[in-house]
Amino acid sequence: MNISPVDPSGGGGDQVESTAHPIFTYNFRDNRLATVIVVTSGKGGVGKTTTSASFATGLAQRGYRTVVIDFDVGLRNLDLIMGCERRVVYDFVNVINNEANLNQSLIRDKRVENLYVLPASQTRDKDALTKEGVERILTELKQGFDYIVCDSPAGIERGALMALYFADEALVVTNPEVSSVRDSDRILGILASRSRRAEQGDEPVKEHLVLTRYAPERADRGDMLSVDDVLEILGIPLLGVIPESSTVLQSSNAGVPVILEDSSEAGAAYNDLVDRFLGKTLPHRFTSIQKKGFLKRLFGGG
Repeated sequence: MNISPVDPSGGGGDQVESTAHPIFTYNFRDNRLATVIVVTSGKGGVGKTTTSASFATGLAQRGYRTVVIDFDVGLRNLDLIMGCERRVVYDFVNVINNEANLNQSLIRDKRVENLYVLPASQTRDKDALTKEGVERILTELKQGFDYIVCDSPAGIERGALMALYFADEALVVTNPEVSSVRDSDRILGILASRSRRAEQGDEPVKEHLVLTRYAPERADRGDMLSVDDVLEILGIPLLGVIPESSTVLQSSNAGVPVILEDSSEAGAAYNDLVDRFLGKTLPHRFTSIQKKGFLKRLFGGG
């Protein structure tokens, strides 16, 4: 495939960068096509896009060619968290409508090698996503990537259904509150019945639980569900527990995936999550109240 440079000038200043380099080089490492992973939940505001950005970044950091796609047409946010909003020229819908090709639309991350972003459109509605168009794009991306991460919008509208339909695996993101967990349970039902794997009678979508904004002190007081409560309700394997942390908001506002803030608890938790996904056996941190040492008690350190 020929690669032609794109000049996303538009006031980008020194952020302007060409995407002219070989994106689609088939990976013969394990002689298989990419795995499609949807990051989904029923409820909005639980951290799906934060998780998509950090998960994709972590995979790329570990040497896997990774692309993350924003399926939230009309309410684009992934490019902000990835820090590439000024470099968007063409988007997901442009490619579906044959108004641009993938090489023109993919944005290469400047910080992490092997990482690309396919942004959503802010000016179209979700009906612009067609099953045939999404399948065509995923089929083409599979030739050049190890992992395709699909950042789903909340709920069960068209964008969310398109994001999960072609999934091989799913990260189900939930907060430790009843309404969030209930909505995630509904998403599990949709994955089991309306994905392509379900329709074709293939192996089911492999499901992973990501519990975000967890505060063990509040769970201990009964102000939120505990990890065990959530596991009992949803009944899927726990991939990671992300603690409540101001670093998440600060990183998002700065356009930096929080996994790159590896000195923070949230960054460490996302790094653990990625390692577990890739097969490492790691204990879950940040699930119980951590007792302060003598010096922290003496000087009030957090």
